Amino acid sequence: MTKLRKGTKKYELVMKSREAALAAVQIFNNPNITFKSESFSVLIIISWTYLLHAYYENKGIEYRYYKKPNKRKIFDRTKHGAYKHWELERCLDNDKSPIDYESALNLKFLIGLRHEIEHQMTSRIDDSLSARYQACCLNYNHYICKFFGKEHGIEKHLSFSLQFSSISEEQKNLLSEFEELPENIKSYITKFDESISDEEYGSPKYAYRILFVPKTVNKRGQADKVIEFLKHDDPLAAKVNTEYQLIKETEKVKYLPKKIVSIRMMKGS
Repeated sequence: MTKLRKGTKKYELVMKSREAALAAVQIFNNPNITFKSESFSVLIIISWTYLLHAYYENKGIEYRYYKKPNKRKIFDRTKHGAYKHWELERCLDNDKSPIDYESALNLKFLIGLRHEIEHQMTSRIDDSLSARYQACCLNYNHYICKFFGKEHGIEKHLSFSLQFSSISEEQKNLLSEFEELPENIKSYITKFDESISDEEYGSPKYAYRILFVPKTVNKRGQADKVIEFLKHDDPLAAKVNTEYQLIKETEKVKYLPKKIVSIRMMKGS
């Protein structure tokens, strides 16, 4: 962990990174904004890019693009003369990247999603992808604290929003539907998820999913928290997980177009 000194380049990078992450979270949590996923994806990718630039700056690792036809480095520049720095995916692919595999997988999913949505309007993808956004935020907070100290963490801003009503069965079904997702987004999500293993898909660093169970208590002061987190070895957690396995809904099998055509041909014969 490195302590930051004001006025240095890495300090400015970390401050900008943190500001972009907070802006992403605040926009996504704002009930008056409907352009949530699009804004979050762009801002959180900028945030992670600056964070890794700060890390490489601190380690003395060159993160600018350059050519070296002879012994001298010739740095690539924009048409206005600025240095061309590594984009996030290049930062993650570097062999000195400090980001663990599942966290990097989460970010590569968001990078691909950003490519799909940045040039065209989308709708109704916020609820479908919130688990991956939550994982991204938690991963970010872990690494900014690990690299530059807990004082730069954003955990106090990663709170749960209050609800005006409980979630009804009808609302639950609405939240779980993918039918109204744009076709390009559905296709991207399906192909990405099919390309990774079950273990990777189930990692909380890739997508942070929580099971909510209504809790009733008999004693005052026993249920002051709306959400309670249990350790994995807690007897109650084991009981909840076991019972949930018995009643959980089964996700429909996803098929690629080629497989669907093959199945239809078999049925037709």
